[in-house]
Amino acid sequence: MNATPEVLAVLDDLLAAAAPDARGALWQLDRQGRELDANLVRLPPGAEVGEHQEDVLDVLLVVLAGGGRLTPAGGGTPLELTPTTVTWLPRTSRRAVTAGPDGLAYLTVHRRRPGLTIKPAVSAQEGGEAPCSLDRVCPECGRMSLEPAPKYCAECGERFPER
Repeated sequence: MNATPEVLAVLDDLLAAAAPDARGALWQLDRQGRELDANLVRLPPGAEVGEHQEDVLDVLLVVLAGGGRLTPAGGGTPLELTPTTVTWLPRTSRRAVTAGPDGLAYLTVHRRRPGLTIKPAVSAQEGGEAPCSLDRVCPECGRMSLEPAPKYCAECGERFPER
C-alpha cells in the first residue's frame, strides 16, 4: 500500500495565529509511522536557548522569520541567523541560540528519535530500583534530555524548571 502525501501545516498561518509572547514549539510533526521529526519553534525578542547539544542526531535548522545568532561552544564564531538561512547542526556540536530584536522563528528537522521504552525495574538483588528521571523530561514537548541536569530543552528550547 502506498502512503499519501498531505499538507500538515502552513507555517506562516501558525506563526500569525500564535500569541505575541508564545515561546517554544508551536507545532510538531506527529504522524504515526514517520521516520522524521520536525518542530516549529519561536523565541521572542532577546530570548535564548542556552548551550546544549544533541548527542545522537544531526539537526537541520531553517530560519523562517526574524533573526538571531547561533553561538558554537568554546568561543567559536557566532553564526548569523536570518530568514531562509539553513544551518546544519552536526550531532555532538554544542551551541546556544539567541533571538534578535524581532524574535526568531525556525523549523528543525531530524531523524526520528527512538521512543522511550519502559524497562523493568532492577531487582533488589541488583541494587534496588532504578533512579527516577522525570526531572529530565521537558515539560513542553515531552523529550527526555540526555544531559543529567538540563537547563533548556534541546528539542523545543523550553527552559526546564529550577531544581
